[in-house]
Amino acid sequence: LENVKCFKYLGSLLTDDGRCTCEIRSRIAMAKAAFNKKKILFTSKLDLNLRKKLVKCYIWSIALYGAETWTLRAVDQKHLESFEMWCWRKMEKINWTDYVRNEEVLIRVSEQRNILHEIRRWKANCIGHILCCKCLLKEVIEGKIEGQIEVTRRRGRRRKKMLDDLGDRRGYSHLKEKALDRIKWRNCFGRDCGPVVLTDY
Repeated sequence: LENVKCFKYLGSLLTDDGRCTCEIRSRIAMAKAAFNKKKILFTSKLDLNLRKKLVKCYIWSIALYGAETWTLRAVDQKHLESFEMWCWRKMEKINWTDYVRNEEVLIRVSEQRNILHEIRRWKANCIGHILCCKCLLKEVIEGKIEGQIEVTRRRGRRRKKMLDDLGDRRGYSHLKEKALDRIKWRNCFGRDCGPVVLTDY
């Protein structure tokens, strides 16, 4: 077998360092290309709410493909938020030389920054199903798979894990307890998720 730094599997880019930055940049590039192909439709005189629904359905679905498995660092979150604002600016035909603030753009389109909340909700739905059942994927996420690889402590801060985006201060056991109670899980990670905190790891 040949060791490579990056390869594509089922439409997603996998890297040797385990980070998803390359995948996010690739997805954003594909979404922007798809937006430019249908630019006439998204910038037409159609109803604003209809155009926003088209962008979220057609463009965001391309950009957020596989987002349930992403471990987002602060730089990745900033790229996604920049992409979100790029969509609204293009839709409103606002040039980058017009010096229009992001807050004003959001007011024009009657939106808030919610692409990170959408990812968090998708991830919660995916992980909620995994934690409720007994399967191999659950053991992988919990880190219970035995192996022969010697784990050594790295310098610096601990690497961020997939569950860290959803975990609270009470830890994984409390998160798992919520997942077993569907009503409690929906109340915590429903459509109106809590704020997403930018943390760099």
